[in-house]
Amino acid sequence: MNKDLNPQSCQCQYPYEGKLVFRGPSFRQLSDDNKFHDLERSLWTKLGLNPGAVSLRNPFFDVDDYLQIRLGLFPSTGERFNISEIQRFGFQLSNQTYKPPEEFGPYFFIADPYPFEEDKGNSISTGAIAGIASACAVLVLGLVALGVYAVQQKKRAKKAIGLSRPFASWAPSGQDSGGAPQLKGARWFSYDELKKCTSNFTSSNELGSGGYGKVYRGQLPDGQVVAIKRAQQGSMQGGLEFKTEIELLSRVHHKNLVGLLGFCFEQGEQMLVYEYMPNGTLRESLSGKSGIHLDWKRRLRIALGSARGLAYLHELANPPIIHRDVKTTNILLDETLGAKVADFGLSKLVSDTGKGHVSTQVKGTLGYLDPEYYMTQQLTEKSDVYSFGVVMLELITSKQPIEKGKYIVREVRMSLNRNDVESYGMKEMIDPSIRNTPILIGFGKFLDLAMQCVEETAADRPSMSEVVKAIETILQNDGINTNSTSTSSSATDFVGNAKGPLRHPYSNDALPKKDVSDSDHFDYSGGYVLSTKIEPK
Repeated sequence: MNKDLNPQSCQCQYPYEGKLVFRGPSFRQLSDDNKFHDLERSLWTKLGLNPGAVSLRNPFFDVDDYLQIRLGLFPSTGERFNISEIQRFGFQLSNQTYKPPEEFGPYFFIADPYPFEEDKGNSISTGAIAGIASACAVLVLGLVALGVYAVQQKKRAKKAIGLSRPFASWAPSGQDSGGAPQLKGARWFSYDELKKCTSNFTSSNELGSGGYGKVYRGQLPDGQVVAIKRAQQGSMQGGLEFKTEIELLSRVHHKNLVGLLGFCFEQGEQMLVYEYMPNGTLRESLSGKSGIHLDWKRRLRIALGSARGLAYLHELANPPIIHRDVKTTNILLDETLGAKVADFGLSKLVSDTGKGHVSTQVKGTLGYLDPEYYMTQQLTEKSDVYSFGVVMLELITSKQPIEKGKYIVREVRMSLNRNDVESYGMKEMIDPSIRNTPILIGFGKFLDLAMQCVEETAADRPSMSEVVKAIETILQNDGINTNSTSTSSSATDFVGNAKGPLRHPYSNDALPKKDVSDSDHFDYSGGYVLSTKIEPK
């Protein structure tokens, strides 16, 4: 090893060098110098060196998408480090006692041999003997560190980090918590596959983003277009939670639910692959952003399809599922404008049949949130029914649930006049794009059904299967074939953490003056931590 110039002191010294390999960094761009300055600062601070005594060179991503960097540590005084310093650096880096900035993720270090003394001729001097002894000590230390590293890697695999091989951490163990996920109709995708089909996750393929990360449009080699939900570093789950969610989503199959095609769990990535819905969210169409006009019959069909999807979750899924975040941004439209319910990121299994409810921390979206669930923290299928009732009112008005401090349910109740045979007193609230339709088939029955769904008390609301039958009847009375058209990670807009009884969420003084339900992102299921503390047993 030759002398190198210390970048801070302009003094030639013998640096301690080696290769840092980061196996799962949360970034893919090397142009952000601030990230590497943070890494340098972290190294000299935590390794006890002078500021600037760290050199990082030649960063690149290898064929495995690992980030490799040449590391050089320079002595604070003199030309060389002593044996104890080298031993300390070797232990901290090889044993991973040193923790880099979070965005760099897990790593390993391969050190170069270090010359403790220069040769002084051919005779074996005391210094040479000391150097040989030091080198042997470093070699032994390296072997010990390598053994420690191997043990740690084995432990990490058991904890389902799975950064190298997707199923390495899910080897069969004979226990519920172990084994590869039991998938039904979904498959594993490699990171390289998804990277290639999204053109390296370019911004031009980005469909939307949220607290979980981003959703990308991708095209598989067979030509199939997919939506890929890529979790960002801060929203990733543990391996067991991710496995549980994959198993849940893969066994849910219905024409009115967005289907999970597969997943990726390697190289520090957690991604879910869904069927692509070309016409975006129902909210985008109702707001006019998509440019799609929804006439009244199409809205009835969308309501029917969405209701069928939710009824399947409640009554036919095994085990049944409460969606817990039904809203117009979680209802997606396919190429024929058929409705599919998406985003089960907040969903809960209904396995506690003895109680008929799940006691859990309140989560959902303000405006759609069932007030009884909010105040009692008792979650039932009827909470989804309330949210769906709000969606039905949106189909009538195209208004957001909360606009300028006004709550859609209260505003409809105040306007409702059943003596008005034509529009039930709703003339001014009906979406202008359908207001002048000569006959709004079944409008009164549809409005009555929506108001039943948003009753304050859950017991007074219909079940989702009853909602399906009611909408089918409305369509069939007009001679429409209800089978002619196919009709589960969103950002959590509201989280209630208070303990005990709570005030009504839609009282006048509780409503925000800012609209809270509008969302531009394309919601797809997954990427949320499903807390084992509140899952029913």
